[in-house]
Amino acid sequence: MLLPVIMAGGSGSRLWPLSRTLYPKQFLSLTSSSTLLQETVNRLDGIEHELPLLICNEEHRFIVAEQLRQKNLNHSGIILEPVGRNTAPAIALAALRAIQNGQDPLLLVLAADHVIKDHSAFIQSVQEAVPEAESGKLVTFGIVPTAPETGYGYIKKGAGVESGHAYDVAQFVEKPDLKTAYAYLASGDYLWNSGMFLFKASRYLEELKSYNADIYNACQNAMAGAHDDLDFIRIEEESFAGCPDDSVDYAVMEKTKDAVVVPMDANWSDVGSFSSLWEVNDKDESGNATRGDVLTEQTTNSFIYSQNKLVSTVGVDNLVVIETKDAVLVSNKDKVQDVKAIVNKLKLLNRSEHLQHREVYRPWGSHDEIAEGERFQVKHLIVKPGERTATQLHYHRAEHWVVVSGTAKVTNGGRSYLLGENESTFIPIGAAHCIENPGKVPLEVIEVRSGSYLEEDDIVRLGDSGVLANYVNQS
Repeated sequence: MLLPVIMAGGSGSRLWPLSRTLYPKQFLSLTSSSTLLQETVNRLDGIEHELPLLICNEEHRFIVAEQLRQKNLNHSGIILEPVGRNTAPAIALAALRAIQNGQDPLLLVLAADHVIKDHSAFIQSVQEAVPEAESGKLVTFGIVPTAPETGYGYIKKGAGVESGHAYDVAQFVEKPDLKTAYAYLASGDYLWNSGMFLFKASRYLEELKSYNADIYNACQNAMAGAHDDLDFIRIEEESFAGCPDDSVDYAVMEKTKDAVVVPMDANWSDVGSFSSLWEVNDKDESGNATRGDVLTEQTTNSFIYSQNKLVSTVGVDNLVVIETKDAVLVSNKDKVQDVKAIVNKLKLLNRSEHLQHREVYRPWGSHDEIAEGERFQVKHLIVKPGERTATQLHYHRAEHWVVVSGTAKVTNGGRSYLLGENESTFIPIGAAHCIENPGKVPLEVIEVRSGSYLEEDDIVRLGDSGVLANYVNQS
């Protein structure tokens, strides 16, 4: 039995402003109409497997669930990490969950933010790795290098194993300088470290316990206190918070005597920068990869992405131009690794652009700020069928709601009533209110806020009975 484990964590800094802390790259559509997460699940077609198990940060839980729902992608659960602790603990949580019912599946560990163009080659490599994993080996997949890449770690191949499809791991190597990367490529002995693995759940736990008992014990305690919450698996927070922060390579793969590597030549990329995103996208005759509303003139070898406005370029070469609703990035394509420096400056300046997009996703839908002045804000709300916002009140602002499409059930003070398309209502200061979509189609509302203070901390969240409650991230 093969159980896919999809790790969907991430910080969202390398592809800013497309990715943000609360909306990292695995949730973006970068090479097709599907997001990288959705592509990862679809990539499993052709492999006989159990329903995948996913792992993500607590703050990303509703995005993961919604993106799976959008494509009708079934799964066996979503493990929520209350804090990030790197890949070794994340895989340990999945392994412990997998053996709970006395089973011991092969775990196919995949990252949710990779691009793999050659699906058949991916399937072939996984199938070639299965006998090695069934025999107790811990398999890592090494990408056949196509260039002297300095942005990836490398795996040095050792002796070939009997099956002819795998090699002993001679050495894990950190990211090299360019001269060393050329030497690795010329030798033919090195593969890119993909961060994908295949091993028995029990074997991973055995090796983790042997080499890093602190991680094993913390994860075991966290899973012992876990409980299911709809699609989510909530682990015991205090135990996991005390877990060491280590990668699976450092915690297990570099120490075990049973590591083998299976080569994979599948047009793979971890899309770790805009230059690598340019490489994996289709290009025009001038070497330009474009997405969205883009016009070019005398432009070559560039990546241009428009999310909201027309972007036009004239007489430029080797550029990255990214337009989103609240930020624009212009960079030389050879300097995109330094985008993190901009993200760090945004954090130091306490600006919100590093954290989330102008359009913010919530469990009930989304809201997008479309205009702002000194004493007003205008937002576009979308409420999903059957969902509702938290009940809340404000002390410094009033709100006007206009229904654009769908039907709204409004709670306003002590009253509840329905609004149809082109109807509106007024929410006075201090009135407890919420909006619900009782219909079968998305509800779209224009919300106009007015008052002397419009910041998000002017909010008191209430339970259905009118008492104070803590609806985290649901306003």
